[in-house]
Amino acid sequence: MSPELQVLLVEDDPAVRFANAQTLKLAGLRVETCASAEAALEKLHPLFPGVLLVDVRLPGMDGLVLLERAQRIEPALPVIVITGHGDVAMAVQAMRAGAYDFLEKPTPAERLVGAAQGALERCKLTFELADLRSKLQQKDGIERILIGQSAGMAALRRDILQLAEAGPDVLISGETGAGKELVARCLHEASPARDKPFVAINCGAIPESMFESELFGHERGAFTGAQMQRIGKIEYASGGTLFLDEVESLPIAMQVKLLRVLQFRQVERLGSNKPVPVTLRVVAATKTDLAALSKEQAFRSDLYFRLNVVSLDIPPLRARRDDIPVIFQHHVAQAAERYGRDVPQVGEALMRELMSHDWPGNVRELANVADRFVLGVLPARFRETAPQSRGLNELVLEFERGLIVEALRRHVGNVAAAAEALAIPKKTLYDKMKRFDLNSEDYR
Repeated sequence: MSPELQVLLVEDDPAVRFANAQTLKLAGLRVETCASAEAALEKLHPLFPGVLLVDVRLPGMDGLVLLERAQRIEPALPVIVITGHGDVAMAVQAMRAGAYDFLEKPTPAERLVGAAQGALERCKLTFELADLRSKLQQKDGIERILIGQSAGMAALRRDILQLAEAGPDVLISGETGAGKELVARCLHEASPARDKPFVAINCGAIPESMFESELFGHERGAFTGAQMQRIGKIEYASGGTLFLDEVESLPIAMQVKLLRVLQFRQVERLGSNKPVPVTLRVVAATKTDLAALSKEQAFRSDLYFRLNVVSLDIPPLRARRDDIPVIFQHHVAQAAERYGRDVPQVGEALMRELMSHDWPGNVRELANVADRFVLGVLPARFRETAPQSRGLNELVLEFERGLIVEALRRHVGNVAAAAEALAIPKKTLYDKMKRFDLNSEDYR
């Protein structure tokens, strides 16, 4: 939990000190006052819970020296300096030295309160991120990777831990960017085979002509260019986990051969007649409905049932919107560390836009937005400050559109099925789709 935040006001003039303190207290802020920089220094410490509001011209140590000393004690401490009228050069010097903001005397009450509240919000975010990092470090490994406290994510983590020890083959379903490989790695890391290989194959990225050699390996001279023996991915994964991503892209000819591997747990290299036994868990992932593909004979039904010993479904991000703030803050903190930037403040307007977005790219898209936020190049829709006057009707319409989009996506653009799921007449759904400029073809 974040500590109670305060403003440490440093002002040598008793009348000004009293007036500014009263103004801040009337705005609901907790205030502590000091008459000198030396007295303020005694109150500062690492992780000081608040903001330093300091006059530049003080007897003894001046405000700029206090700014420098304060930042040595706590680099993340927001410092607001107050300069006399016309001290522009001093204000510039303070900002270059790392001041959060500067105010000019005499300071209007609303400007004083606004600056203090903004600095306290930044301070609050710093403590929240520190608290988040602490909680993530204290959590078990799987909770550090699959972040979120929604019911769907809690159930997913529970299922993974139950399946990891037993080691059955698993079929993972989820949209692009939902984290299918992360789930597969969690299954592997929580299993007794965690020290054995985790071999990932993207079935949609390997040319069809190379599939057999990649998966099964080959003997020297098996084909032109085979100058030495090569161990295939399946054999290399023996003892550990074989992860087949985008398994729906597997060519039909390879599906037959993979089926045999799953049935007999043995593999034959190209150019060899000797089967090699393999002991492994096969985890397959798909972004499509494999059951529907098998009914359409676009994917072998026998292979589907072999892969689908146990299935795990990853909920899309829009179905667990309560997880968006903590996931975004996590990726913002990671991005700031990766790029060597300060952690920027996430404002209310930005968070509102994040919560209302559909996230077709799921967590991967959210992580990219976090990177761009840290780098200061947010996409246009997130750069625009949402008007504070958004009424209930606008918010309801936004929510309604999201529900319709989700129903159309879940039913692959089938309007009749989506209308039934939403419990409204098909004509009503068509009218709403026209109002929201939605086309069912976009979801097929």
